[in-house]
Amino acid sequence: MRTPQSHTAPGNPPSQSTLEKLRIPVHAKLAAAWTSFMFLYVYVDIFNFYKPGVVDGILNGLVWRFDVSSTLLTIMLASVAIPALMVMLSMTLPARVNRATNLVVASLYIPYSVFNAAGATWEWAFFYGLSIGIEVLILAFILRSAWTWPRRTASPATLAASLDSGPLPAPQQA
Repeated sequence: MRTPQSHTAPGNPPSQSTLEKLRIPVHAKLAAAWTSFMFLYVYVDIFNFYKPGVVDGILNGLVWRFDVSSTLLTIMLASVAIPALMVMLSMTLPARVNRATNLVVASLYIPYSVFNAAGATWEWAFFYGLSIGIEVLILAFILRSAWTWPRRTASPATLAASLDSGPLPAPQQA
């Protein structure tokens, strides 16, 4: 069994202070970003309960200016479920579909996140500005990661092998 080798040349051993830079797959970056987005999204909603009058409004059947209803709660559930599903979809969808899905969903969530500042007073401007700013930065990271998804270029040898109609031989065990 072979031991993994360092990526440095054999004649150039790494110094004590050199850190290895691993390439993180785009799938993992996207799933991590959606996970961060979800944590922030949920915590902003939880912290919002500490604003004076919010809990009283909910107990009186109002969320912001909307009556609490099954329709409103279903819409709220969907708004949280979509980013939660994006964590799983970012790890499981094929690259082409994954890229398109992330571009569309992140693009739609930017105006949705900004809308959360609607009706906010200046007293709460920093809270909403910081939370929405971080949400938008995470969504911008998702858009950038999906947009710049590395493309694989096929070498002539790979193309020739893919045109071969026979199955690939099974690996031999030693």
